[in-house]
Amino acid sequence: MWLLAFSAAVLGTALLGWFGLADLNEARQLASPQSLSGALVGGLMFGAGMVLARGCSSRLLVLAATGNLRSLLSGLVFAVVAQASLHGFLSRFRENVAGWFTTADIGGNDLLAFAGVGWGGAVAFASIWLAAAVFFAWRSAAGWRISGAALLAGLAVPLAWYLTSSLSSQAFDPVQIESLTFTGPSADTLMSVLLPMSAVQVDFDVGLVPGVFIGSFAAAALTRELALQGFEGGKSMRRYLAGAALMGFGGMLAGGCAVGAGVTGASVFALTAWITLSAIWFSAALTDRLVDRPA
Repeated sequence: MWLLAFSAAVLGTALLGWFGLADLNEARQLASPQSLSGALVGGLMFGAGMVLARGCSSRLLVLAATGNLRSLLSGLVFAVVAQASLHGFLSRFRENVAGWFTTADIGGNDLLAFAGVGWGGAVAFASIWLAAAVFFAWRSAAGWRISGAALLAGLAVPLAWYLTSSLSSQAFDPVQIESLTFTGPSADTLMSVLLPMSAVQVDFDVGLVPGVFIGSFAAAALTRELALQGFEGGKSMRRYLAGAALMGFGGMLAGGCAVGAGVTGASVFALTAWITLSAIWFSAALTDRLVDRPA
């Protein structure tokens, strides 16, 4: 299911770039220098935290909407730590780690440029993986409903690229071309609740988090999956909160979460995003083996 969503996101974004429907070179991941050291260290922290909290930041948001109080509290800790890493007492440490090694040192962050291929090559690459994802979904008998939902979730990424790109060409005020990510928007949404309404900047990020929450709640209500769930004890609570804190700092350091870097950033073939995704995979697998599957 993840591969279906991922390949759909990459293919849809590659088609936007191929046909010139969105100016993806203006995306933050490509238009400004990014941190290679932050991608690696932040990805490792996020992957470990993801396993400890039993889900990434987007999954915590989705589960919180269904009545999962563990995910609700973990999501709040995630947002607080992310905000502290962006502007608070953790920001100096984040900036130090991020400054170790950046894409300015290697001449850019565009994997397609480094590989010498354009968006046509990206379309071919994504098509192969989408075909593989469809095959695996068919082989596992996942069913059209779940597979279709995974494809729609993935297509939300290129849709967001297209909408924000279109808005940037029409609005008088500058509009950042962006797509789905949950680390920065979670921090921004938290501040929008705490600050006076006159100080809140209403943009794509602030709309994303409540939009996903409402959609998740509606889906859970329609499928009768709404149910209150709490912690099973102090040990479980410590695990979830530690994982949420690791994800909050790691996601902000890496410049995105498992969705923001691992899917959205990868869809525009940003080198740092692929480094983050690989680091998340490695760290999550290692943490799972050490914590949940001891020898």
